[in-house]
Amino acid sequence: MDQQNNLIWEQSIPGGCHWSGIVRRGTTLCLTDVNGGANAAVILFNQEEKLERYNMADTLKSQHTFRLTQGHACYSDMGRIFCCITADTVGWNDTVCGLSDAESIRQKYGIARYQAHRNQMFRSGLDGMLIELSKWGLGMRDIVSNINFFSKVTADTSGELTFHPGNSKAGDYVELSFEMNTLLVLSTAPHPLDPAESYQPGAVTLSMFTTSLVAVNKPARMAENVRGLENTRRFYAGRGDAA
Repeated sequence: MDQQNNLIWEQSIPGGCHWSGIVRRGTTLCLTDVNGGANAAVILFNQEEKLERYNMADTLKSQHTFRLTQGHACYSDMGRIFCCITADTVGWNDTVCGLSDAESIRQKYGIARYQAHRNQMFRSGLDGMLIELSKWGLGMRDIVSNINFFSKVTADTSGELTFHPGNSKAGDYVELSFEMNTLLVLSTAPHPLDPAESYQPGAVTLSMFTTSLVAVNKPARMAENVRGLENTRRFYAGRGDAA
């Protein structure tokens, strides 16, 4: 992550909070785990037509993978690529476990409501996502399978899922280089399988950079993604923001 000269903006998202915004093509968003053990749940939408959104099944099957890391791309349900993971010091980002909800948070950690605890309230990933989606005219029906950056979950031969604490250390980061103008919705609430006994979700810093030529030429553009990248370029062909 040697892009300080290209920095556009930076923002810290406390643990348990949420954020949404438009990420333009030609820019790279870096997610950094501040203290270790963070979880950054993310859903992606086409900024122009929000019925087009991140598709977990197509993302995994087209790249023959169960996890996401450097060299992989994030696909929409229209066969286009939102972004490529052009750097990743974590090595494993969960794709299948979804979001925590209010009931799972209550069962694990008890109740801490805003009326009494203010910013120390216990927030769930689903509630955070719904708050952000509402700002863009979206809601529950727009919740799809998300990516849980910084979190590692494996499956054994019987399909049993195992969460691996400590997968992400303080300072670990993931860089997403965007090929589409994208609405990104994010929650830093705990991963739904996190076995921690107390509610202590980690903070995440967001840093926006101009995508460097080095990032563009990294192996994120593997052979399996050539068609997806071409579909994305055609979407912008003949327009002022075409690459």
